[in-house]
Amino acid sequence: MRSMVFRICGVCFLVFCQIKPRVLLGEGTSARSLPPDYCDMVVGDDHWRQQPGREAAVLLAELSASSGEEVVFSDSKAKKKKKKKKKKMMVGEVEETEIADEAQDSATIMPSPPNEPMDDKRQIEALESELYNNPSNYDAHLQYIRLVRKTGDLNKLRQARDSMSALFPLTPAMWQEWARDEASLMVGVDGYAVIEKLYDRGVSDYLSVPLWYDYINFVQENDPSVRECSVVGVSKARNLFERALTAAGLHVTEGNKIWEAYREFEQAIYQTIDAYDAAAKDKQVQRIRNIFHRQLSIPLVDGESTLRVYKAWESEQGTSQDVESYDVSKSFPHVASAYEKALDMYNARVNFEQQISRQDLSDTERLQQYMIYLKFEHSVGDPARIQVLYERAITDFPISSDLWLDYTRYMDKTLKAGDVVKDVHSRATKNCPWLGELWVRYLLCLERGRSSESEICSVFERSLHCTFSTFEEYLDLFLTRVDGLRRRTSFAGELEVSSDYQHIRETFQRASDYLAPHLKNTDGLLRLYAYWTRLESKLAKDIVSARGVWESFLKISGSMLEAWQSYIAMEIELGHMREARSIYKRCYSKRFPGSGSEEVCHSWLRFEREYGTLEDLDHALQKVMPRLEELKLFTSQQESRTADQKDNNIRKNDREKRKSGADITDKESPAKRRKDASQITKKSYLKDKELKGSAPDTKSKAYTDLCTAFISNLDLKANNHHIREFFSDVGGVGEIRILHDKFTGKSRGLAYVDFIDDAHLAAAVAKNKLMLLGKKLSIARSEPRKSRKESMGHSDHAESVGRSTSRGSTAPQKSNYSTSKGRGEQVQLTGKNTFARPRSLKPLGWDANKPRTNEAEDEKPKSNDEFRQMFLKR
Repeated sequence: MRSMVFRICGVCFLVFCQIKPRVLLGEGTSARSLPPDYCDMVVGDDHWRQQPGREAAVLLAELSASSGEEVVFSDSKAKKKKKKKKKKMMVGEVEETEIADEAQDSATIMPSPPNEPMDDKRQIEALESELYNNPSNYDAHLQYIRLVRKTGDLNKLRQARDSMSALFPLTPAMWQEWARDEASLMVGVDGYAVIEKLYDRGVSDYLSVPLWYDYINFVQENDPSVRECSVVGVSKARNLFERALTAAGLHVTEGNKIWEAYREFEQAIYQTIDAYDAAAKDKQVQRIRNIFHRQLSIPLVDGESTLRVYKAWESEQGTSQDVESYDVSKSFPHVASAYEKALDMYNARVNFEQQISRQDLSDTERLQQYMIYLKFEHSVGDPARIQVLYERAITDFPISSDLWLDYTRYMDKTLKAGDVVKDVHSRATKNCPWLGELWVRYLLCLERGRSSESEICSVFERSLHCTFSTFEEYLDLFLTRVDGLRRRTSFAGELEVSSDYQHIRETFQRASDYLAPHLKNTDGLLRLYAYWTRLESKLAKDIVSARGVWESFLKISGSMLEAWQSYIAMEIELGHMREARSIYKRCYSKRFPGSGSEEVCHSWLRFEREYGTLEDLDHALQKVMPRLEELKLFTSQQESRTADQKDNNIRKNDREKRKSGADITDKESPAKRRKDASQITKKSYLKDKELKGSAPDTKSKAYTDLCTAFISNLDLKANNHHIREFFSDVGGVGEIRILHDKFTGKSRGLAYVDFIDDAHLAAAVAKNKLMLLGKKLSIARSEPRKSRKESMGHSDHAESVGRSTSRGSTAPQKSNYSTSKGRGEQVQLTGKNTFARPRSLKPLGWDANKPRTNEAEDEKPKSNDEFRQMFLKR
């Protein structure tokens, strides 16, 4: 065998040839596409260098003529059609559809065109600098790998992929591309081992049936022990198949591919068994039959086809001569019942599978369908099937934090410990490293699984390098780490307590150094220091260090009343009354927010009454009472100053309003002022007339939007961009109005969204109960006309109730009133005056025996029949 090395523009191709080998220069490469000014090729000991301006085609023709070997170019357009080829397995031959030409093109590492190397080099240098400063930039990793792969530097490409894989999980397509690149240059057993490890790493990131299928085929084709059907090789292949079935065998739509490959492998093994070894053949037949039975008991797509194949196989084994008449229930009744049960389970899941496979749904809607599907599987209660469905959802939505939280919560509840749960937590933190709760659960999982201290410490250090949305998440991480160290120290021997507690102290100090500048005067930081002092006094038995911790916290947050109270409570709990009294003497004269200053004074007096002597109480009163009088005077001054400032603001606003009105009047002409004055007089007259005719109506907001959706239960962090993106699939969004609190300015969780027409509004209302930023929205059509009519109806009803009639009067007397507020309030009453009549006197015409008339009935209009009855009675 002879070898030729072609080096064109720095890209090397190693080709092994025998008789007239065909040298492949890459997909789509032609002689015209090579750089005309430089081309260096090496064939054996002959060196060829093309002068500037010389055509590469001439050089290749000379190379072909001098070496006696044919040099050709491959055209990617000629491979546009899919081809089928026979490829040998360990035994026998199976047909397999070849990957499309696009996948083949991506599998070949191509050199960059001649006019792009300098630009690619600059981009690569810029991306290397970016990744050095910010290794967690996912998009920069993708661009860097693409450009390095374009240059053809395989070693650099391998390093780039390793670096990205250490930080992020790679998609199945990226793992397949990586394996193909390595396989194109695979040499010997070492190359096979490298690619096998790549596949093993790839199937652990996401659930992918195609990746598992490629992994199995690669082992079957390239592992010598598997090809030779040795005992070790067959055992290795079966273990790999069982791993694939555990991971993807329950996949409803794609799991049958793994089952079929497993059966074909075992059938191929059956063909290699000696015909005279009846025991071995019977054992292998039973193995194949068990695989059929296992597959038929699982709800998979195309189960009827699998049953027909099974019947045909049984007929080949001599169980039955007629495939159609073969009854599985007679030979294997348990298999028939299991198949019927699996068929019912599949029919119950068909609708869910169709919903999650719809391409016309948005990502939010598809994720919602996954959650509905998961809820159904939870109701069934099969842990293996629930886990597979979670893995499928994670593959489609890898950065959904809510999905990962549900998945990890379920795994902790179901399994609690083990490598499977630890792997799920590890992948969760890789996919959503910005969520502190996932890191907290990861640390707890490692502690449950009795992981080593070095592994837990490594995970904790990685979590601190992530960027969280709030500092409380960092605080939760530090506290979780301290909890684990405390539990470990509590159950350790006395000799290990001092060394282990030193780790606790260092963790507290790191937390304080990092969080104190950001959580100053907050309850979170107080909780951290209170925990620290308790461990110093209880676990380490060092009261001096505990006091030192409180003193350091008072330097940071000395204006917090809770800090002084906690310090005093620790001293009282330990029985150190003198130290507690000295702390009261230090803090009673400090000024705390709100009523904190008065509270600490009263607290000192209670302390002396409960724990001190009479002299101590007198001393405390002597100190506290002047302080309380001072605080009382200060409070009254503050209140009067606030009231005066409020009055001044009101007067200032009134002056500005009058001044602005005077300026406008001065600018107007005399005729205009007279016209405005007449209009104002007319409006005031009409307003008074309206007030006299009806009760004062409540002020209501007039809505002009007639095509508006009202949204409630919004997340307080949601803004116009989030809402517009939520309705992006609906379209037609106009104005968005989020309601805010008038005092704090924060969102109230309510919003109005205008749409251009009713069709878009109806589509928006159809998205009711969908999720936005983790909260289920309530969407309804806004109806301002209806609310206004209802308010007017209530006012009319109040007006009718307000009308009253005097007893014994046949005509109701109307009692109208009008009020005008302002300086010198005047009230005008109209109607029958009865308030000045003595209560002992009865009105004229009163008859005690006369029954009382129902005023409501008098006012009610009577029908013709009622009038006829009245006349007949008379």
